[in-house]
Amino acid sequence: QVQLVESGGGLVQPGGALRLSCAASGIIFSFNGMGWYRQAPGKERELVAVISRETINYAESVKGRFTISRDNGKNTVQLQMNSLKPEDTAVYYCNGYTGTNVYWGKGTLVTVSS
Repeated sequence: QVQLVESGGGLVQPGGALRLSCAASGIIFSFNGMGWYRQAPGKERELVAVISRETINYAESVKGRFTISRDNGKNTVQLQMNSLKPEDTAVYYCNGYTGTNVYWGKGTLVTVSS
């Protein structure tokens, strides 16, 4: 069974930084791509960043502040979040996708507050 586990969430002050990590287990092949999504209270889940062999894409709201990276050839992905704002508060979910399936982690909470 494929499992993705996120780590690195927590409470941080505005302007601070956090680094999220995600690792997959139970999989013998490499994902086509991996990404980070987030869901704030009362809002729908939204894309934060996604990385594949061909491209990297970011939501406009995080460009210049967040950086997604992936360990070469491994099913792990990181999200470096700098200059955090209160509106970045959300549960952050990792995903990995193949040509036919998408797998999700259970999420890690990021709270940006003074």
